[in-house]
Amino acid sequence: MKVAIPYENGQVFQHFGHTEQFKIYEVDGGTVASAQVVTTEGAGHGALAGFLKEQGVEALICGGIGGGARMALHDAGIDLYAGASGEADAQAAAFASGQLQYDPNAVCREHDHHGEGHSCGHHEGGHSCHHS
Repeated sequence: MKVAIPYENGQVFQHFGHTEQFKIYEVDGGTVASAQVVTTEGAGHGALAGFLKEQGVEALICGGIGGGARMALHDAGIDLYAGASGEADAQAAAFASGQLQYDPNAVCREHDHHGEGHSCGHHEGGHSCHHS
């Protein structure tokens, strides 16, 4: 099974729609068999679900994610595990072993960020991602 994680500097990147890289893991028999980092080639928000589908991804582990992206992933047949954070490799290993801690209701509700450089992981300018 292929599992993708939005990836930046070894960590789970917290804003799915703005990720520039995914780390894609091949999970087999309760362990991570292999992994590779792929760039999104400029795809963003709605196009990312199609990008992941083309890569053969069956599940996505991520931090914050908006409603439109959730629907696009659902339509692409990709299982979603939102609300994860920390080291990407550790999250993939936890998923493989059935120990992943995630929040199925984690949502990034602020998509009108009023400026460049906002990342839902940084909570700048009064914007926040609500992990409820």
